[in-house]
Parts: sequence; structure tokens; C-alpha cells
Amino acid sequence: MRFSSRGEYGLRALVDLAEHYGEGPVASAHIAERQLIPANYLNQLLLALRNGGLISSLRGPRGGHMLARSPEEIRLSDAISILEGPMAPMDCVNPEIKCECELVRGCGIYRVWAEVKAAADQILASRTLADLVPQRFEKRLQQTI
Repeated sequence: MRFSSRGEYGLRALVDLAEHYGEGPVASAHIAERQLIPANYLNQLLLALRNGGLISSLRGPRGGHMLARSPEEIRLSDAISILEGPMAPMDCVNPEIKCECELVRGCGIYRVWAEVKAAADQILASRTLADLVPQRFEKRLQQTI
């Protein structure tokens, strides 16, 4: 399994928004600059993330983008699904592709790929954006105590 630049840059943008969670809208130009993402490409990713319900956007001079939910509530599996589609090491274990292979029923390789997919799905579902910026949330927690 390999993420495309779409998945990598999209996660970087989400992490940036998580780092600034609660501070109001973040301008896409600032995200692009900090995360080294081409601005036009970032705008496409932000649109996909907004359409997927992970971020919200405000127009205007003080506008920008922000997470639609707290970083603790946004699972990496949700982000990857929006950015990349289903994670599958081979087409035969991709739920969006009808496997035409006649050997799949007794295929030992298929079983391994299915385990790889299940493991990746479990890891991505068990992690949130907050896990990617722990220092930020530990500091905020200490300030509120």
C-alpha cells in the first residue's frame, strides 16, 4: 500500500488544522506555506475534505478553514477514505473492485492480502488527528488544569 501525494498532502493539511484547532479559520495560503503544498493542489484537497465533512470553510478577509470536529473525533481512516478511497494492497481485496480472478476462492495469497488490509484498516481506525499532534494537546490539557 502506498499513499499518493493526495493522501500525504491532505493529511499534512489536516494536521496543520489540528495544530491550530480552536484558533479560528486558518488561511489556505498559511497551510500551503507551512506544509510545503502547492496552493492550487491544496485548494482541491480542502474542497474534498470539506465535501467529506471533515472541515468547514469561511469566505472573506478573515476566512479560512477549520476542522468540523475536534481532532480527537477525526479518525485517520475517515481522512484516508476521503483522500485516497479504500485502502487495499491488491484489487482482489478492494471492496470497490469486483475481483475477476478465478483463483481467489482457494488463493493463499488472497488471504495474506486480506490480513494486510484488515491490519491497515484497524490501525487507521484506531488513530485520530490528535494522535499526530500530541504535544499540542498535552500542553492545552495542562493549561486547563
